[in-house]
Amino acid sequence: MNIQQFLIILRARLPLFIAALAFTVCGTVVVSLLLPKSYTAAASVVVDVKGSDLMSTGLALPAQMAPGFMATQIDIMSSQKVALKVVDRLRITESPVAQQQFKEATEGRGSIRHYYADLLLRKLDIKPSRESTLVTITYTANDPKFAAAVANAFAEAYIETTLEMKVAPSRQNAAWFADQLKSLRGDLEQAQRRLSAYQQANGIVGVDERLDVENSRLSELSSQLVGTQGQNFESRGRAAQVNELRRQGAGPEALPEVVTNPLIQNLRAELARAEARLQDTASQLGENHPQIARAHAEVEALREKLASEMKNVATSVLTSGRISQQRESETRAAVAAQKEKVLEIKRQRDEMAVLSREVENAQRIFDIALQRFAQTNLEGQTTLANATLLNPAVEPSTHSSPRLLLNVSLSLILGTLIGLGVALLAELADRRVRSIEDLGDELTLPVIGVIGPSGRLPPRERRLLGFLPARAGAA
Repeated sequence: MNIQQFLIILRARLPLFIAALAFTVCGTVVVSLLLPKSYTAAASVVVDVKGSDLMSTGLALPAQMAPGFMATQIDIMSSQKVALKVVDRLRITESPVAQQQFKEATEGRGSIRHYYADLLLRKLDIKPSRESTLVTITYTANDPKFAAAVANAFAEAYIETTLEMKVAPSRQNAAWFADQLKSLRGDLEQAQRRLSAYQQANGIVGVDERLDVENSRLSELSSQLVGTQGQNFESRGRAAQVNELRRQGAGPEALPEVVTNPLIQNLRAELARAEARLQDTASQLGENHPQIARAHAEVEALREKLASEMKNVATSVLTSGRISQQRESETRAAVAAQKEKVLEIKRQRDEMAVLSREVENAQRIFDIALQRFAQTNLEGQTTLANATLLNPAVEPSTHSSPRLLLNVSLSLILGTLIGLGVALLAELADRRVRSIEDLGDELTLPVIGVIGPSGRLPPRERRLLGFLPARAGAA
């Protein structure tokens, strides 16, 4: 069958085609008018990809994470948790009609909240924007007020759910940090008590200052020890010289201390003068003269005094040696004691350093935990969600379905197809010869002529019979 044959058949079955098309269009119009009207309300929500966290840095999500984030938000909007919040917000379960409908539909089995949550989700439609983070929440219902109320309730429930999902972990973390702060505060107080007890037990006020003073004292004692050792060495040398002279039976006249002693030098000068006067007097007077006796007595007294002074000097040299040795021993003992004292202070300083580090570490850990507690506590008290209701749903003034114009347009297309199908089926049920091709196809014989006025033949058929005269009345 070619197009020409199809058009011939359609022309022959035109009444049937028009009847099928008219029936389809009329039926569509009647059904559209009889169907209950549905109203669609839409609410627009802007989702903040960066987040509204006051403690965050405000950095946006990477581009590759934004689609997944938006898909997650859409899944949250269409979740049963949000639907249950909508059921509770609209108080659907408190309606006697809703309760009766639930009993009739489920015979009282299951949860009425979940039943109506599922019903609401069936008529919910969520459409995200391709170029922005705007999401449109639409709901279709027979009542325009109810449709707007459900759309707004879903938007508000979604915002409330996202806020709960953001705040709940922060509150749990804040509670955990609060428990940890009690333990950390106890550790800090215990470390401070140990440090204070150690300072009180050892009488420590300032370890570094005390150590500096004791180090200076140790340096001074060390210098004194060096000087004392030099003096002791010199004194031992002079004492050894005195002992050597005594061992040899010699007097102390050769000792440097005796030679350089001013008193002994004066006594020696006086003795020399007295001896000179004695010689002068002896040359003038006799041996038994009283002046000679006084001169002899004066010379002897000076000699005794000189010997006594030299002995005293020698004795003082020996005594100075013993004193120097004793002083060296005392200085050495003082240096050793000072060293022990300095070492003890250093040990105390090291012990205090350990205790101080324990206090510092406990303080630092406590401060970090306190800071994290304050941060999580503030995050747990935030009332800013990651979404904002941009355009709340309003009661629609016109119904969204049925759409009469659209349905009629579709019925025209469908009726045309149905009419064509009915015409073809009728033709197949009652096949007739409607063209030269049909006659040739049925008889499988060539057509050699056509009876009838040639002017009534279509041009194509006249061309097929081109062997006849163009004006011939019959073949």
